[in-house]
Amino acid sequence: MPRTIVHVDMDAFYAAIEQRDHPELRGKPVIVGGRPGSRGVVSSASYEARAFGVRSAMPSTEAQRLCPEAIFAPVDMPKYAEASRTLMKVLESFSPTIEPLSIDEAFLDASGTERLFGPPEELGRAIKCRVLETLQITASVGIAPNKFLAKLASDLRKPDGLVVVGEGEAPALLDDLPIRKLFGVGEATEERLQRLGIATIGQLARYPRDILIQHFGQAGEHLSDLANGIDERPVETEREARSLSTEVTFDEDIADYERLEAVLFDLSEQVAWRLRKQRLRARTFTLRVRFADFDTVSRSRSQKRASNHGPLIFRSLCEPLAGLRESRRAVRLLGVAATQLCGEGDEAQLSLFGDDELEKARAVDEVLDAISARFGRGTIGRGRTLRPDS
Repeated sequence: MPRTIVHVDMDAFYAAIEQRDHPELRGKPVIVGGRPGSRGVVSSASYEARAFGVRSAMPSTEAQRLCPEAIFAPVDMPKYAEASRTLMKVLESFSPTIEPLSIDEAFLDASGTERLFGPPEELGRAIKCRVLETLQITASVGIAPNKFLAKLASDLRKPDGLVVVGEGEAPALLDDLPIRKLFGVGEATEERLQRLGIATIGQLARYPRDILIQHFGQAGEHLSDLANGIDERPVETEREARSLSTEVTFDEDIADYERLEAVLFDLSEQVAWRLRKQRLRARTFTLRVRFADFDTVSRSRSQKRASNHGPLIFRSLCEPLAGLRESRRAVRLLGVAATQLCGEGDEAQLSLFGDDELEKARAVDEVLDAISARFGRGTIGRGRTLRPDS
């Protein structure tokens, strides 16, 4: 049976919610994120602001320069999370096979639902209408035989778009699109493909597969499949958490690496606490550093066995941070991420000094977690987070 895959993507989600809740903002350029001068970035921009070149992740100061009349609104994650839960309930009324991709988009496998909702175009209109009725904001919908084509279709006529790609229509849709539209094609891959004379998806589809494999390995086969509209990935209803991270953007650039080390310790404790709260451990930890000139580097360290102990995370990332100290470059953002996650019961935690010390560390973690649960996160912390001037 041919598959019917739906991709639903909300239009400027955060900004649309602010315009919904504040009618005076409708039709005006709205930017959700940090205020100019706060070293914050744009989380979402209304389409009125995007017309001036404002984009997500852009520094707020630059966004204000591009759009001086923009109205800035702070991020209200609890409100957006509640809207996301409502959205997913709406989508579940059309299919139980749903794969959320983020807070404001999801895949649905609607194969075999024609007798309930009609052909794909009627299904798409029904989804859009119910989302609008329930949330009072618009969504763009793409429907196709696979995930790649459905996600691509939802982006073609934003905002408030509906595009249906039928069987056999992929070549005409893809032929003239730039290769950056393919999953996994970033700037570096694009440059390599262009050196082979490939600038469009159609050119990639017609390129000899064996030569692509010679240049890109297994990724070349995957790129060839996508260029030809082939994507067999299923809609996954249960997706395990793949990463957990936290970061901080400083109000002023910091070149004092002792101070950065203290921040790193606190971020490591935050990640460890969140891992324990979700009964998870991680094998790989990553330090993310963004310098004053927006150059960003990442350094990862893997452990033989998984952990959710803050001091261990901190120790594993101290070396890469120290390696960056020699550059003497000021830092504007510092982050810590945990990947290769597993459940707490899947394996024993890596010992720092031996079994006795490990048990002591676990006992301290349990005490700290109990106090945080009762009195709030940040009520108590390890001594390493304290500074002489605190």
